[in-house]
Amino acid sequence: MSYETIRVQVNGSVGTLTLARPHVLNAINRLMISELSGALAAFVADPAILVIMLDGAGRAFSAGFDVKEATERQTSGVAQWREVLEADFNFIIQWWDCPKPTITAVHGHCLGGAFELMLASDITVAAEDALFGEPEVRFGSSIVALLLPWLTTPKLAKELLFTGNDRLEAPRAREMGLINRVVPVGEHVRKATVIAKEIASAAPHSVAMTKRAVNRSYEIMGMRQALLAALDTGLLIACQPGPERTEFNRIAREQGLKAAIAWRDRRKV
Repeated sequence: MSYETIRVQVNGSVGTLTLARPHVLNAINRLMISELSGALAAFVADPAILVIMLDGAGRAFSAGFDVKEATERQTSGVAQWREVLEADFNFIIQWWDCPKPTITAVHGHCLGGAFELMLASDITVAAEDALFGEPEVRFGSSIVALLLPWLTTPKLAKELLFTGNDRLEAPRAREMGLINRVVPVGEHVRKATVIAKEIASAAPHSVAMTKRAVNRSYEIMGMRQALLAALDTGLLIACQPGPERTEFNRIAREQGLKAAIAWRDRRKV
């Protein structure tokens, strides 16, 4: 198949999906969600693919969901917002639920929805220049898949989420337990491939069942219900926009996304 927003490559038993909208830092739009989900499903269905890798083309892994597209869409009402948020949630959580091991290779920005996508994968290798974060609170938005508290401590999760910090450096992210390895710039894909091949050399059934067992441990602790409850909270935030998001969206529509982000950043004390 041909794709507009991603690239697909197979190297032996490792299938790689590359986010390919580098002109907008691989912002995740509706088409990318559709293409990436379809390509992931094809890899899952292919018995020759044992490990699935995800990386980004250009200067960054991804800046997150496409804010410009979302602003232009002008979603309103509970029904419309629920449809959008559930689609975004399902897009992210499919990586957690994927029966095959998944590895993300990250460089540059990895923010918002892309950060959640990274958290939903099994293993993450990050270049030293990687910057992580969830800046949603800084423009009155919400977290789609609230995985962060499950992968680090509550206090560290709250600090990152409450401040909307979007410049969490790779070494600190590793200290927080959010990523596995930090490597020199330009080495993230190579190192992720090495790990992928090590996993692929193991017994596939044992790997799949072990992943299932680990994930079920979180399910038993109530993670799925907690994520769905957080999604309901996100729906409330979306349907009751505060003045910050209203102003951010107005500036984005009238002056462009860069102007809106500049306004957001000027509001910092």
